[in-house]
Amino acid sequence: MKSEFNPKSFEKKWYKYWTEKKIFQSEPNSKKPYTILIPPPNVTGILHMGHMLNNTIQDILVRRAKLLGFNTCWVPGTDHASIATEAKVINHLETRGISKSSLSRDEFLKYAWEWKDKHGSIILNQLKRLGVSCDWRRLKFTMDDDMSQSVIQTFVKLYNKGLIYKGERMINWDPKAKTAISDEEVIYKEQKSKLYYVNYKLLDSHEFLTVATTRPETILGDTGLCVNPNDQRYKKLIGKKVLVPIINRKIPIVSDHYIDPEFGTGVLKVTPAHDINDFNIGKKNNLEIINVIDDSGLMNSNATSFTGMDRFFARKKIIEDIDSIGQLSKVEDILNKVGYSERTNVVIEPKLSSQWFLKMDNISKKALESVVDGEINFYPNKMVGAYKHWLENIKDWCLSRQLWWGHQIPVFYFNDNEYVVAENKTSALKLAKLKSKNNKLKLSDLKQDEDVLDTWFSSWIWPMSVFDGVRNPKNKDFNYYYPTSDLVTGPDILFFWVARMIISGYEFTGKFPFKNVYFTGIVRDNKRRKMSKSLGNSPDPIKLIDEYGADGVRTAMLFASPAGNDLLFDVSLCQQGRNFSNKIWNAFRLIHSWNPIQSEQSQSEKVAIEWFKIKINIKLSRLEKLFTEFRISDCLILIYKLIWDDFCSTYLELVKTSNKNISSDTLDKTKDFFNDLLVILHPFMPFITEEIWQSLNDPKNNNSIIESKWPSVNEEIDKVSLLKFEKVFSLVAEIRKIRLEKNIPFKKSIKLLYEDTDEFIFSDVLLKMCNVYEIEKVSKDKKNLFPFMVNANKYYIPLLFKIDKKIEIEKIKDKIVYLKSFLKSVEKKLSNTSFVKNAPEHVIEIEKKKKRDTINKLNSLNEQIKNF
Repeated sequence: MKSEFNPKSFEKKWYKYWTEKKIFQSEPNSKKPYTILIPPPNVTGILHMGHMLNNTIQDILVRRAKLLGFNTCWVPGTDHASIATEAKVINHLETRGISKSSLSRDEFLKYAWEWKDKHGSIILNQLKRLGVSCDWRRLKFTMDDDMSQSVIQTFVKLYNKGLIYKGERMINWDPKAKTAISDEEVIYKEQKSKLYYVNYKLLDSHEFLTVATTRPETILGDTGLCVNPNDQRYKKLIGKKVLVPIINRKIPIVSDHYIDPEFGTGVLKVTPAHDINDFNIGKKNNLEIINVIDDSGLMNSNATSFTGMDRFFARKKIIEDIDSIGQLSKVEDILNKVGYSERTNVVIEPKLSSQWFLKMDNISKKALESVVDGEINFYPNKMVGAYKHWLENIKDWCLSRQLWWGHQIPVFYFNDNEYVVAENKTSALKLAKLKSKNNKLKLSDLKQDEDVLDTWFSSWIWPMSVFDGVRNPKNKDFNYYYPTSDLVTGPDILFFWVARMIISGYEFTGKFPFKNVYFTGIVRDNKRRKMSKSLGNSPDPIKLIDEYGADGVRTAMLFASPAGNDLLFDVSLCQQGRNFSNKIWNAFRLIHSWNPIQSEQSQSEKVAIEWFKIKINIKLSRLEKLFTEFRISDCLILIYKLIWDDFCSTYLELVKTSNKNISSDTLDKTKDFFNDLLVILHPFMPFITEEIWQSLNDPKNNNSIIESKWPSVNEEIDKVSLLKFEKVFSLVAEIRKIRLEKNIPFKKSIKLLYEDTDEFIFSDVLLKMCNVYEIEKVSKDKKNLFPFMVNANKYYIPLLFKIDKKIEIEKIKDKIVYLKSFLKSVEKKLSNTSFVKNAPEHVIEIEKKKKRDTINKLNSLNEQIKNF
């Protein structure tokens, strides 16, 4: 056995072994399926800490399900990510001196596919380093031919049902990506801004109306001012006209109840082309629509002398010009929320545009009911509130994107503005002939819509399309694996993806797409900042794996990541994970070094075996509950303590011998225990558990640890025996603590005395764990004895060290002060009638037990003071 633990020596070996043995592959059979789908990362992305957390949790769930006997199927895949990928391709082409505008659509897409083929497998290979148990034969890409056909069919079906329509609406425009984006893709950030108070001169008058605005650059597109019809200050001015500053355009003063007289000056500048509320007011009052900002965020030809300026530079220049003519009343510093594109991080521009939309109000109703009623479970449950609020206020989904990389919208135009919707051009021609009653139409007469669909429109059918359930809903795979079991995802895509998948699942299959949704937290650094490249606070996951091993990094991600709560990541957690690996490795080395002999088991061996059998049963039962509640981090911590504290620090200490010879029965039982521990740890740390399991078991079996069975709780817990064991281990802990505090070397044997305590049946345990060579009842003479208490029992050891009675008593008094305060808080809770009336019975019983235990401890400490 190698003394040094080195994960590099076996990680690649075991991943290759699992792959070659086809352990991750799944086909429909008689077993119950467990299906999980990877949230597809961007095809040109690289692994970051969020991916590490998410995929580690998925792998844990899949591996455990396989050990429980399920037919597991984890489908991997990548997303074409229209905006992000197109931006990367454009940047790449620009470094070669090629602009997108110089290329045809087909030429650009050729470059995009080359980029995808070159970079698309990077993140997948990185995931393999993590140890993910995906069925790689089922790898999907959202623009694979079959996946694309599913997307197009979905669009056509929804259009034919009257749910998709084309309309001119105020949309969110991303000037950097040069595309429309949905409301969900807009991130509102609070920032410092200026509020400018501008005077609009009344026509044929020396009077002014003052308007407050944060966007002076849109003044050039003003076509009206608006007041509340009941505002007595301005009632007489309704119908009159003012002049737009600088350009002196005559615009009317109109009225609308939307205007709040108490807000600002009570007068609103109306720019219908650049604000949704202004657009609605303008529509009611037949105001002209003048767009002054182009698709790149530059002032257009309607902006007169400001044409070609960046919108934010124009803002500064326009204010300077207004100030120079004496029409700037004042400027205030304010905090306001500004919308940014989630993908490009530039300020979005409201824009009136003709786009394709999906009606969401009716098709989302079942998705709302299913989560609120518990048909689909969210972990943590607090996510239900945000989900409910979004669905109750849902808006139509803007589907079209002004990009080339993606699924081209299956709409075909002819005769100028007429169009048909079809899966392909051939089918479109048939429909066009019918619609136009012109059989002379040719394929060349049809022109497909230039836009592509929102990336999320392919992702929202992911649970169906990966099993070809859209094109072929009766196929064997789809009917076996769908609905899927669990979804693991981040809270940031609750609306983008999770909600929409639930909507599409019910719309197309009448079933939920998954039963449980586990929301991970956001990975942050120890200063609580979100990890990002720009901050330079995000470590390279592959470098971490190289240094600490995949198992060490996997456990690091889970040591502090309860569902839905942020994970405060620190590299020291990886070291803790590696230390845990070392502990397990050294435990294996110890067991591997023993020589089995035919001999009677010692009392300490029997006690250890009986105790650990009960202990592991209790922990397995608790583990089952924690997994059911998706408390994955707590599961790892439970296993960690069971292995480190109970198995390594206690069990192995009790059964090990000084000469390496050990009872064969004890060795067999130890290996059985160790095997069970390796199996329950395997989902969390697959590599080291496989390495040790293969060495611990007969290699002739040619099996993997993942083909084992999850250990079951097969015996009723002997609570009487457990209590005896817990008492002796509490005593062991206290004696060891005294040895440490009083500097008594372990090799120095000590005597233990007791009075009125339980019969000692575990003397071998005390000898082995504490080097207690003799145990006897104390006499009346207690001189030169150091007293201490465990629970309500009094013990003494001979004074082999100097003590200061005052100091010892002060320590006990400090404990008493703390316990009295704790007791007071418990009694206050139990005296609260509302708590007693509404709390579950088991919760009340826990509080009562706290009270009883605290009183007993106080009595013991008071007795201890008397003994001193």
